[in-house]
Amino acid sequence: MQNDFLPIKPETPWLAPLAGWSDLPFRLLCREQGAAVACTEMVSAKGLVYGGKNTQDLLQTTAKDFPLVVQIFGAEQEFMQKGVQFLKERGFCAYDVNVGCSVNKVVKTGSGAAMLKDLPNFFAVAKTVIDEVHKDAGHKIGFKIRLGYYLGEKVYEEVAQRLQDFGADWITLHPRYAKQSFSGVPEYEALARLKELIEIPVIASGDLFTARDGIRVLLETGVNAVMYARGAMSNPRIFAEHKYLWQYVQEKGITGKDLANIEILDYNELFPKSPEQIKADIYALIMEHLAYAKTYCPARAVLQMRTIVPRYVRHLENAKLVRQALIKCRTFEDLDAVINEFFG
Repeated sequence: MQNDFLPIKPETPWLAPLAGWSDLPFRLLCREQGAAVACTEMVSAKGLVYGGKNTQDLLQTTAKDFPLVVQIFGAEQEFMQKGVQFLKERGFCAYDVNVGCSVNKVVKTGSGAAMLKDLPNFFAVAKTVIDEVHKDAGHKIGFKIRLGYYLGEKVYEEVAQRLQDFGADWITLHPRYAKQSFSGVPEYEALARLKELIEIPVIASGDLFTARDGIRVLLETGVNAVMYARGAMSNPRIFAEHKYLWQYVQEKGITGKDLANIEILDYNELFPKSPEQIKADIYALIMEHLAYAKTYCPARAVLQMRTIVPRYVRHLENAKLVRQALIKCRTFEDLDAVINEFFG
C-alpha cells in the first residue's frame, strides 16, 4: 500500500517530529540532505482550537517544505477532531497522532503515550480523527506508538490492528515502553512482528543514530521505511548517507542474514573524506542552517544556533571552546565571529 504523495519506502527516510528541534529551518536543511518526508514538532489540539501563538508558530511552512506531516496530540475526541479541521482549513493534508511521547507534561493530561493506558478512549479518539481526515480525498493519517505504557504490558499489536481496521494509513513504532523513555534497548523484533501482522506500511523509529543503524533495521525487520530523530539532530547528512548505503546493500545483495558484511566495512570506504574535508562539510552545514534560521525565525535564531552548533562540532578538536564562546553570543554578528574563527 503506497500513500500517493507520501513515499514510505526503504530508500525514502523520514525526519521525525522533534520537540524543540524540527522547526522549519531544520526541516528545510534535512530536505536538502535527502529527507523524503518531514514532520512538524508535536502540536497540541487544544492549542490549535484556542489559537495559541506558540502552537501557530509550530505550523510555519513554505512551498519547499513538502511533503509535510503535522503531528498532533490530545486525548479528547472533540478537540482532536476540531484540531484536524483547523489544519485542513489551512491547507495541510497529512497528519500523525502522537501516542508515544512519555514526557510528564504530556502524559499527565492523558495524551501521548498515556493513551495506551486507556485503550477504549484512545480507540474512540482514533476513529474520530481518522474519519475526519478521510472526509477529504487524498488526506492521510498515521499514528506513532510504543509497545505499551508499562514495562511488559504490550498492547502494540492490538492497537495496530484496530488502527488498520479504522483506516489508518501507516503506523510508526518506537519499540520501547513509555516507562522506559529512551533507556534500555529497543525490541526491534517487535517491528518485524508488526510488519507481519498488518498490511499498512510500518515505519521504524528508536535509536537510529546513524544511517548504518537505519539500514540494519530495514534489513532485519522488513519494515517499509525508517524515521530518523536524534540521529538527524547531530548529523542532518544522515539522510544522504542512508540513501547511499541503501543503494550499496542492494547492489551487493546484502540481506539481514548477511548483515555482518556491512558491519565490518570501514565507514570511510563508503564516504572517503579527509579531516579537512569533514570540517569543511560541517562548516557548510552550519552556515546553511544559519541562513534558513535568519530567514524564517530571526527572532530566536541566535538562541537556537547556540544549541545547534555544539551538536554539529562535537567530534571536532576544540569543540568545548566553541560551546563556551557560543554562550556569550547575543547577535548574528557574534555568531558569525565565533563560527568563522573556529573554521577559519
